[in-house]
Amino acid sequence: MSGAGVVQTRDGLRLAYRLVGSGPPLVCQPGGPGRAATYLRDLGGLNDGRTLVLLDAIGTGASDRPDDPQRLGYQHLADDLEDVREHLGLATMDLLGHSAGTVVAQVYAAAHPERINSLVLVTPPGWLQGTRPEDVPAIVNARRGEPHLAEALAAWDAWDTAPESEHRRLEIAARPLFYGPWNDVTAAHAAGADSEMDAVAEAHFTPPPGTVDDAAIVAALMSVTAPVLVVAGSVDAGPGVKAAYAVAESFPNATVEVLDGLGHFPWVEQPAAFTPVVQAFLGGLPS
Repeated sequence: MSGAGVVQTRDGLRLAYRLVGSGPPLVCQPGGPGRAATYLRDLGGLNDGRTLVLLDAIGTGASDRPDDPQRLGYQHLADDLEDVREHLGLATMDLLGHSAGTVVAQVYAAAHPERINSLVLVTPPGWLQGTRPEDVPAIVNARRGEPHLAEALAAWDAWDTAPESEHRRLEIAARPLFYGPWNDVTAAHAAGADSEMDAVAEAHFTPPPGTVDDAAIVAALMSVTAPVLVVAGSVDAGPGVKAAYAVAESFPNATVEVLDGLGHFPWVEQPAAFTPVVQAFLGGLPS
């Protein structure tokens, strides 16, 4: 199945999505934050046996831009997922989130645990859990012997003392550190961020302090009885690996899979390592 559709959100905005594949729907919340869903591609072949519902979150891709940028906060994007579920006519959802999209997925699951059939969280940050990426410096330092990372490592090292005017250049130069293999495929995927990212959506993803009670959200995740799979990459310079375990510990029925030698986008880097893990998880769900 392929095609496109639009969800009318409760506040009258148009949320665009694409359908890829065939089989039971797997609703996919992209990350970034603020990145259009095209970077998810077919999630390494998960469209074989599943219809991927690839959402452009409000403020990104083909979806509407709200007048109030605070509408782009993750708590409101989670409300959009309930509108998506109702639009698709699903009693419960199999829901996949990537990176910042895992935050949206967790907020939704906390509010609607009875609507979750399964949850796949790919390379999640521990933002809701308050987990800092303390293992990332060690992950980065362990890669200093890789010749192709010399420029990326120099950019990484320069970040803290560089003026803000240099951050864009350094971010682009450091992109190889967010992938395990660095080749034509991963380089092209990384370059896609230049056209897929929305700066306003990125800047307003995190609500103002005091707006949302993250601790209450995490506490509510213990009421999510559906199975949860958390996937991490062992060389991910984004959230690292520690965050994946912190996220998993927030659920009563979660498992963690750490993919050796892979980074933040494992379905692009090595589909043969990523896809079977997720397919086995989804295939083992109660019918």
